[in-house]
Amino acid sequence: MPNKITQLFGIQYPIIQAGMIWNSGWRLASAVSNAGGLGLLGAGSMYPEVLREHVQKCKKATDKPFGVNVPMLYPNLQEIIDIIIDEGVKIVFTSAGNPKTYTAHLKENGVTVVHVVSSVKFALKAQEAGVDAVVAEGFEAGGHNGREETTTFTLIPMVREQISVPLIAAGGIATGRGMLAAMILGADGVQVGSRFVASEESSAHPAFKEVVVNAKEGDTELTLKELAPVRLIKNKFYQDVKELYKKSPTVDDLKALLGRARAKKGMFEGDLEEGELEIGQIAGLIHDIKPAATILHDMLKEYELAKKEVSNLF
Repeated sequence: MPNKITQLFGIQYPIIQAGMIWNSGWRLASAVSNAGGLGLLGAGSMYPEVLREHVQKCKKATDKPFGVNVPMLYPNLQEIIDIIIDEGVKIVFTSAGNPKTYTAHLKENGVTVVHVVSSVKFALKAQEAGVDAVVAEGFEAGGHNGREETTTFTLIPMVREQISVPLIAAGGIATGRGMLAAMILGADGVQVGSRFVASEESSAHPAFKEVVVNAKEGDTELTLKELAPVRLIKNKFYQDVKELYKKSPTVDDLKALLGRARAKKGMFEGDLEEGELEIGQIAGLIHDIKPAATILHDMLKEYELAKKEVSNLF
């Protein structure tokens, strides 16, 4: 299905696997790329040399395009950018920061740059910064999120109306039907996160994957907005946050409770009580753990089926 996104990245299908912290290592990224999508490494949970190792292993595991997701608030950002250029990575998704910081530098070094946003305002800023495409992510998404709380269903057409660069929809997309809906609303492709958490190749702890497939509608909530809004499973840590909110906490109080490495503790090490378990609302529609290639191809089959059904509506 050639379109703007497949042509931009040199891939077969306009499906991007999100570069999620503690989930998106070389096994997942290479599996998605080998299946015809675009796999992304999640640099946000990797020290610079760990990222280099994952890039090198990914290059050995696939001859297809893959990329790296880089949160712009990363403490070793310059070192990460240097490694990406040094290793010849050709696709970078940036998020959580100013796209102007490195877009020109990356493009000068032959890198295709995409920026993740949660509003029309920041989509326009990303376009002005010279990015090649924009990911517009609704607040259904797991993990760190926008403060605007704009849903994917409303965000995509509003962003489409304002920008001319290719648009990728994210947030709440885990099925072929969801993919078709996003593209009808104006997206050129989709970025999928939570569905790939529950893949065999995801580096998440098996216990966290089981939490995801057992999650129901309403089992997540966006919280910690005073720090950085994040969508979490309602586990013990989440309940501790809710209890603290009853005492009108300061930002320092919230930081003290959050501490360090809670996301690693939960998603990577499998501490389901004290860990930060980041997943999207769409977890309620994820019921099994499958190979990444099967997930991608199941989405494509459902997409084609849904297209036929839509053509028969009226």
